[in-house]
Amino acid sequence: MSGLDWPALCRLGMGQLRLKPTEFWALTPAELRLMAGPMVTSPLGRSALSTLMEQFPDRVKDREDD
Repeated sequence: MSGLDWPALCRLGMGQLRLKPTEFWALTPAELRLMAGPMVTSPLGRSALSTLMEQFPDRVKDREDD
């Protein structure tokens, strides 16, 4: 389990914020937090950020040199 309360996040995004599922899943956590405004009170700590970075590492796409 990821440690995130996905049902609550889905209720926030698709329920309270009225986002379509494709709009919700396209958001980053930071964008969702910004849209939520004062509904979200605690900042993302270093430990949680490290966990997210391990779970969702940045990927560098292969590209050909021109």
